[in-house]
Amino acid sequence: MFQKLEVLETVRQSGNVLIVRLPTAEEAYDVATAAVDGGIRALEITLSIPGALGVIERLAERFADRDVIFGAGTVLDGHAAWASIQAGARFLVSPNLNPDMIRVANRYQVVTMSGAYTPTEILDTAEAGADIVKLFPTEAGGIPYTKAVLAPLAHVPLLPAGGVTTANVGEWFAAGVAAVGVGSAITKAGGPSRDLRKVTEAAEGFVAAIDRVKR
Repeated sequence: MFQKLEVLETVRQSGNVLIVRLPTAEEAYDVATAAVDGGIRALEITLSIPGALGVIERLAERFADRDVIFGAGTVLDGHAAWASIQAGARFLVSPNLNPDMIRVANRYQVVTMSGAYTPTEILDTAEAGADIVKLFPTEAGGIPYTKAVLAPLAHVPLLPAGGVTTANVGEWFAAGVAAVGVGSAITKAGGPSRDLRKVTEAAEGFVAAIDRVKR
């Protein structure tokens, strides 16, 4: 079974990963569910959420018969990597390079998206065995920085996390990224009333914007 290929193909086809970082487990579960209803197919549940592993378990069980993958974010060491895999995470995401996380993930054929920013960090992360390099943080350099970095490093699958909107997603892909990470534009679309219909609508709008770019 080519577990990694299945996950990587889902990310490639959908072109995005939704980063779910919310105050409570219930809010994270509800928002993730609403986003899936809007067409999102790859979701990162950050371990900064209390009870995050339980959220991953519940989501993986609920959508077991759907072409949707759930991963764990803010995975900072090998122990967290193993616990996340046990909970059903199909991919692991970190804000920085942590060789232990990548080592554990590779042992069990789980995809890794490991954080980096500078050209040196990006190459170090790729050489450490990460499947995708997560460009983080992206708000400071934005699209111009990403384009400049990818000029000599076009072979590295880069996923920017932050600063991606429906209005500029085309510019990100034109810069050469493999996929994009999106967060509050969808996860907090419901506002103070936590209107999940608005979350679903925001997800639909983002998916449609990427589809237009990737045609």
